[in-house]
Amino acid sequence: MSFRPSKVVPEAWPEVEAGWEPEAGPGPDSGRPSEVEAGPRAEPLPASKQDSEQLLDSSQGREPELNWASGQSTQSLGASHSQSGSVQGRSSPQAPRSENRLSERPGCRTNCLEAPLSRAFGRLGWEVGSHPWIFLLVPMVLTATLGTGLIYLPTDVEENLEEQYTPIGSRAKAERRFVQGHFTTKDSYLFSISRKSTEVNFACILAVSNTASLLEQEILEEIGKLDDVVQDLYVTEENGAQIRYSQVCAKNQGLCVPSNPLLAAWKMNKNLDLRHITFPIFNQTGQPIYLAGTIGGTLFGKRMGMNQLLVKAKAMRLLYCLKTEDGEVNELSKMWLIYFLNQFSNMKTSLALKKIQVVYFTSLSRRLEFEATSTTVIPLFHLAYVLIILFAITSCY
Repeated sequence: MSFRPSKVVPEAWPEVEAGWEPEAGPGPDSGRPSEVEAGPRAEPLPASKQDSEQLLDSSQGREPELNWASGQSTQSLGASHSQSGSVQGRSSPQAPRSENRLSERPGCRTNCLEAPLSRAFGRLGWEVGSHPWIFLLVPMVLTATLGTGLIYLPTDVEENLEEQYTPIGSRAKAERRFVQGHFTTKDSYLFSISRKSTEVNFACILAVSNTASLLEQEILEEIGKLDDVVQDLYVTEENGAQIRYSQVCAKNQGLCVPSNPLLAAWKMNKNLDLRHITFPIFNQTGQPIYLAGTIGGTLFGKRMGMNQLLVKAKAMRLLYCLKTEDGEVNELSKMWLIYFLNQFSNMKTSLALKKIQVVYFTSLSRRLEFEATSTTVIPLFHLAYVLIILFAITSCY
């Protein structure tokens, strides 16, 4: 084992316990390391960088080198550790820092997305802070410029719930066109609501009796008056032309489809025996009349063949079907329906109905409700957008 003396200036010894003085170590020619390390000390001797490197070399099979500048070698350092561990009241030396560094491994980078975003937003914030008026005025000017295109929106577009609120080219519409190509209808001559593949223009009135049953002459008389007034309604256009119910009603063999088959049978024969009406099919002079869906609140009696005797009926539905063909006829039907809605309250007042209560509904009621909602809700949307924009600008400041 060879020792190589060091020519570095010796480092200062750490403090020793009070009352103890180290002995003079051997000179550089003695060839042996100093053994003052074995003496008592108040604190463990810190390992220098060079000592740690010598310890690493010895662990790899190299011969330790003697460092006369520090006054200790790796062997003496080990001896001092063993002796200091046997002495009571003395602390053990700390592990070399090189060993801690060797045990450490580089961690994975987790800011690969956060770092560039942080730099980008930092750059953007710097630009906004340096030129605030540009970022404030340019969006306003651009919005006002692009908003001028709203003047080209058509204002006379008719509200159509089916066309505007359903997908374009949907499968349901394609299948309906297939049905229309094979099952055609003619509203002006041979109307059949069961063959219709689209919604029909209609006005519906539900008459409910104030008594236990409306199968009485006095109650049917009031319902008949209401039916006559509705069919007498007509709309006067700007050019003076009149649109009557007989012009726009859906017809079957040249006659308007009756609003209620039982009411139509009673009008044709007011001496009709209301106590022998069968349900769901009623035969009048050999002609069957289907009553299902036209009266409600029914109470049945004994069975008569395939039917049952109708004892009581609380309500009656009056359905006025109008032409739904495309073109001018459809527009005339809608004009008559709007006039019906506007005049229905006046009709109730003029008739002074006492034995029945009536409610009404039309095919345009839903569309008119949407239009009324849009006129009342859209201003609130404008106010909400203004408040949101003001809040965003204020918070940014």
